[in-house]
Amino acid sequence: MKARIPNQGGGQANMMKKLQQMQDDMARIQTECEEAEYSASSGGGAVEVTANGKHQLLSVKIQPDVMDPEEPDMLEDMVLAAVNEAMRKADETLEREMGKVTGGMNIPGLGF
Repeated sequence: MKARIPNQGGGQANMMKKLQQMQDDMARIQTECEEAEYSASSGGGAVEVTANGKHQLLSVKIQPDVMDPEEPDMLEDMVLAAVNEAMRKADETLEREMGKVTGGMNIPGLGF
């Protein structure tokens, strides 16, 4: 005897509606994450950067006491560390928020 699955009331149409809602939610989240600002600091707060979700730097703040002309490498390293952390935060937020919509499914072509 074969089991029958009861009609879920417009199965394919309902599935398409859910997929459209997921797509709309993903587009909204993408926009929100791109517009959000992500800040990070290094050197105990000596360098602070702010970037948006599009990986564009919005600001760089450097405490004057770390601007040692004898050691430019140290300042460069602090700037790089802060920038990389801000970008990581942006990527992590996008991935986490998209995961909420997709239920953790890895959907090819989404690029997150």
